[in-house]
Amino acid sequence: QVQLVESGGGLVQAGGSLRLSCAASGRTFGNYAMGWFRQTPGKEREFVAAISWSGASTLYADSVKGRFTISRDNAKNTVYLQMNSLKPEDTAVYYCAAAKGLWDTIVVFSTTVVDYWGQGTQVTVSS
Repeated sequence: QVQLVESGGGLVQAGGSLRLSCAASGRTFGNYAMGWFRQTPGKEREFVAAISWSGASTLYADSVKGRFTISRDNAKNTVYLQMNSLKPEDTAVYYCAAAKGLWDTIVVFSTTVVDYWGQGTQVTVSS
């Protein structure tokens, strides 16, 4: 069992930055690929970014590429999402996700591979 707790959401002006954190419980954090998804009311949860168990491989949605950076610290059981140049369309509830697997390369990270979800943190970007 892995529990995920997100933090770092909030209100920011367009062009600003936020850093989300996701703290994981358990001793097997290093066995999981980690990712971030986001969701707005009435829409499906969409992929944002993912990182392999080692941190060597990352994957981003086209909409955030070049603006967001995912990273992890396995010693701290934490994954991060640095969000820069934020836009109003980035407004959503952001969810941390864990998928068990020692993949060296992340080529896809969909909701169907996720084993655990966090409770979500709201990010609001004002124009």
